[in-house]
Amino acid sequence: RACRRDLCAEPADAMLLHLPLIVGCAWTHRTLPIRTHAVSRSATAVADGASNAATRAAVRMAATTSDAIIPKSVLFGNPEYASPIISPDGKLLAYLRPDEGVLNVWCRTVGASDDRVITKDRYRGIRQAFWAEDSKTLLYMQDDGGDENFHLWGIDATTPSSAARDLTPFPGAKAQNVVTNKRFPDQLLVGINKRDPTQFDMYRCTLATGELTLDTENPGGVLGWGTEDESFEVREAIVMNPADSSTTVRVRDSAGDEWRDLVTFPYGEEGNMVEFARDGKSVLALSTLGRETQALVRLDATTGAELETIAYDPKSNTAGILLDDDTKEVRAVSFNYARTERRFFDKELEADFRALEAAAPGGAEVSIASRTRDEQTWIVAFRRDDGPTEYAVYDKEAGGTVSPLFVSQPALLEYKFAKMEDVRITARDGLELVAYLTRADSDAPTPLVLLVHGGPWARDGWGFNAMSQWMANRGYAVLQVNYRGSSGYGKSFLHKGDKQWGVGDMQHDLSDAVAWAVKEGIAHEDRVCIFGGSYGGYATLAGMTFTPELYACGVDIVGPSNIKTLLDSIPPYWGPLRNDMLLKIGDVDNDADFNQKISPLFHVDKIRAPLLIGQGANDPRVKQAEADQIAFSMAAKRIPVEYVLYPDEGHGFARPANRIDFNGRTEEFLAKHLGGRAEAFEPPEGATATFPLETRSFEYEPAQVVY
Repeated sequence: RACRRDLCAEPADAMLLHLPLIVGCAWTHRTLPIRTHAVSRSATAVADGASNAATRAAVRMAATTSDAIIPKSVLFGNPEYASPIISPDGKLLAYLRPDEGVLNVWCRTVGASDDRVITKDRYRGIRQAFWAEDSKTLLYMQDDGGDENFHLWGIDATTPSSAARDLTPFPGAKAQNVVTNKRFPDQLLVGINKRDPTQFDMYRCTLATGELTLDTENPGGVLGWGTEDESFEVREAIVMNPADSSTTVRVRDSAGDEWRDLVTFPYGEEGNMVEFARDGKSVLALSTLGRETQALVRLDATTGAELETIAYDPKSNTAGILLDDDTKEVRAVSFNYARTERRFFDKELEADFRALEAAAPGGAEVSIASRTRDEQTWIVAFRRDDGPTEYAVYDKEAGGTVSPLFVSQPALLEYKFAKMEDVRITARDGLELVAYLTRADSDAPTPLVLLVHGGPWARDGWGFNAMSQWMANRGYAVLQVNYRGSSGYGKSFLHKGDKQWGVGDMQHDLSDAVAWAVKEGIAHEDRVCIFGGSYGGYATLAGMTFTPELYACGVDIVGPSNIKTLLDSIPPYWGPLRNDMLLKIGDVDNDADFNQKISPLFHVDKIRAPLLIGQGANDPRVKQAEADQIAFSMAAKRIPVEYVLYPDEGHGFARPANRIDFNGRTEEFLAKHLGGRAEAFEPPEGATATFPLETRSFEYEPAQVVY
């Protein structure tokens, strides 16, 4: 279902400018040399004996992680196992695992040891797969080199000679909004923008033949579709009005009936539809109307009037919902202010979770990875902050037994990792900010990496974070802040970020977080790096230009440098969202002075510290030009900048060789400017790094041409 938020799934940030960080581990431990660097930024820092990198490498009295340097290949290589999903009939278990070094879909018969690779990707890897309701067809999404024009593929997991079929074989088109239904196991629905690149129509696919037929045409402005389960008809549409950025839920009584507006959320409010009730007289929805955060409510299916508030938390939005698949009754709801909290409406389900929590490793959070149709067999995930995710099988038929399945990244078990603390920071105007702190030393201050999340309309959360653990192992504290404008904390918190990019309160929150870390004795004031991807990359550039006195260096991954050129080059299917982005960011279309005020490109002269830039040449969100223009401008002014471009990547680095390559360069950069440890760096086999600044700008060709 397009709009449901389910407790069965791991939370995912899929917001507009969010950088996907894909991490894993599947490498055998080996002893590696440690490289240390003296701090090069200031004489004061060099003279500070406690901060000398060589001293810290030898004596780490209160170290939170292993004394041994943890290899980047362990932290950022492919997982050994990932995303286990049991078939609806409970006979087959699929999961992601490397084959010839590339993530592919594997399958085994439940209760047997006949593991076999199903797909044959040999380059980019498959990162999302799921079962069709026929319990034989595995579905997965794949794009081309990070262009995000995902196609939907299907393969028969029960036939060894089966070949994968592209179910949406339309060049330049994108597939999304895939909906399956247990009552119609031979079909699925999928949104495709092949008719019009700016909008997605819904197509019905017959799995046996792959035949596609147009089911529901987009009249314009529809961002997502939903179905009614009994009929498997498209009967829900989420529409954004580009004139005022209001969002409307439209419904219809059958596929042949006219659409009608059910409820409208003006700009500044948040809401969505969750599900039709079984009797058709009401719907479940999320809504901030009349309250601060998103509550789970029941609406009249005809008038849209609110009938009941089912679950509400005054500090955080409803984060997850679990329904009975047949009755549509609410079984559990979750919230996440700093950590996941659940409220149960089903005593049996609550007992199941209590049993799983008792069986989990200490401090781990429990989530459901997948379940069989009869709900008798669950695949559960135990997620920790200081170790890899562990998967287990919960067998209700056998009396609620919990049996280990596999560890996602077993090589991580050889090392000690830091705990992640959820902390509260008070901004200069009194606003409370939730943040996550991973320390390298539990007693003494260290250099700090301010790791800024993307979105910006997304959020950071608790759990094992390979980036944070990597930096802690190298000697840096890591602070991740849910600054104003982050999602999950209600409408006021979200919209306090409106028109506050760069020189406003969103950036002030980051500055205040640095000041907090220094005051609390966590960070050395003169050795702070700002580091982020997507919006986090923009925040890095903004920090380097608008508050240059705070940072010793910065690392920008796929960050925009000119907001006007960013919005002028967004993907066509973001068209309905453009006005919403202008309301949140500010009117850079009609106010050139405002665009120059918040765009780091126009303030390059203010940069005092070295900058490292990483970019994917195929990025459809933040185009390569955003990195090119600021990198070449800095180089022309002889401001220290390093620029690494990957021709086969998009909005982030999906291929392990490229992840490890960029992180190796980052590690040396941080060690040079902050004074931490570094693993000896050799470009990994298969990495495609290019270096545009090594040519003169007028000779430079885009990486797509070079390759």
